Amino acid sequence: MNRIKEVVEEEGIKQKWFAEQLGKSYNMVNGYVQNRKQPRLEVLY
Repeated sequence: MNRIKEVVEEEGIKQKWFAEQLGKSYNMVNGYVQNRKQPRLEVLY
């Protein structure tokens, strides 16, 4: 189960800011949030 969407909403994090912090595109992060894509563990650390 992907908790990224839950955490983003709970913390009030904007997907654009999250994408910048990860060095990923907005579309990639949106895929993570919508549970269409899974980030690699290295990205999450």
